[in-house]
Amino acid sequence: VQLQASGGGLVQAGGSLRLSCTTSVRTFSSYRMGWFRQAPRKEREFVAAIGWSGENIYYSDSVKGRFTISRDNAKNTLYLQMNTLKSDDTAVYYCAATEFYRTGSFYLSKDYSYWGQGTLVTVSS
Repeated sequence: VQLQASGGGLVQAGGSLRLSCTTSVRTFSSYRMGWFRQAPRKEREFVAAIGWSGENIYYSDSVKGRFTISRDNAKNTLYLQMNTLKSDDTAVYYCAATEFYRTGSFYLSKDYSYWGQGTLVTVSS
């Protein structure tokens, strides 16, 4: 499974960006998807997750109300709409996929089997 994240860039605080993650997998709807991020000198952290058909959605407290995760199974694409961006949102954002959460924890990076290469989001204050 190959994942390709895109849409990152430089944005001012308060602005918006939409990240996309396209996949090569033929059965995209069979995979649970997630977004994680890693800021400089920090550990990778959970951002958002979405179930196979978009029925179960989870967010970290730090992005809840500002970010929206969604998916288009017909286009094999995962999205992350990011609004009201803050300087603390600056990080490399990674999309991840798994058929089943290994330990049942959607917020743990070890529960995901496949990872994209990341896209850098820089929020200037």
